[in-house]
Amino acid sequence: MGKRDELAQATTDHAFEHGLIGLSLRPLAAAIGTSDRMLIYHFGSKEQLVDAVLDISNERSIEVIRSTPPAASVAEAITALWDVFTSSQLQRCQRMYVEAAALGLFGREPYATSVRESNVVWLDAIASHLRASGAAESAAPRLAALVDATFNGLLLDGPLDDDASARAVVDDLASAVAG
Repeated sequence: MGKRDELAQATTDHAFEHGLIGLSLRPLAAAIGTSDRMLIYHFGSKEQLVDAVLDISNERSIEVIRSTPPAASVAEAITALWDVFTSSQLQRCQRMYVEAAALGLFGREPYATSVRESNVVWLDAIASHLRASGAAESAAPRLAALVDATFNGLLLDGPLDDDASARAVVDDLASAVAG
């Protein structure tokens, strides 16, 4: 792993703990043991560093989805995916995604572009998992979008609802899909 990759990985871990909003190069550099000048040297700009962080976070998320074994049915895959989505491993990535998506909604770059690009790869990973679990080839992309939209809505409302309510919605979605 080269120095640029090391810095990107360390910055990603830092952003998982402290968030993207308000990220400042000098405090970041001090926290990860480098200088702001070295960050600019390796990434060109703060925006390019943030883009690398978002890519790494998305890669880590997708690796978790890809490492999830196929389920015996699409309904079981949906509930298994919810368990993966709500695991601590993926929660950090999801929080970063929400921050980036919120900033992207206001047209801020690199957030808007990065979120658009990551959505394509993310939805493809979910669709692949659903296909491996028995979803029809033609239905898998739409089903992946439905699962993703439902899960994101539940995760956004998570602090307002209890876990049992969210799980009941996931179970209802799985039953509806199986029905």
